[in-house]
Amino acid sequence: QVQLVESGGGLVQPGGSLRLSCAASGSIRLYTMGWYRQAPAKQRELVARIAPGSLTNYTDSVKGRFTISRDVAKNTTYLQMNNLKPEDTAVYYCNAKRILGKDNYWGQGIQVTVSS
Repeated sequence: QVQLVESGGGLVQPGGSLRLSCAASGSIRLYTMGWYRQAPAKQRELVARIAPGSLTNYTDSVKGRFTISRDVAKNTTYLQMNNLKPEDTAVYYCNAKRILGKDNYWGQGIQVTVSS
């Protein structure tokens, strides 16, 4: 079992930046790590993910603004969010999905609010 704890959320003005962190209780070496978000009355959506080989992909709305990265030594995944927009407001969730396996874990979520 891997526990995931998100941090770094909060309130920021449009155009501002935040960095989310996801600390795992165990090694993330064999996991694809992802950030998802869910806005009120909307379905949870993938924001970005990074595979063990560091291959990344992003949803179109955040390309060029968000960067996902991982530090395997620290068992931590990051989401750097720049030029934030009000439509980025959501609860952000960290996800760990084991490659070649069924293990799939979620963090408890963290609020990001973009508002003036």
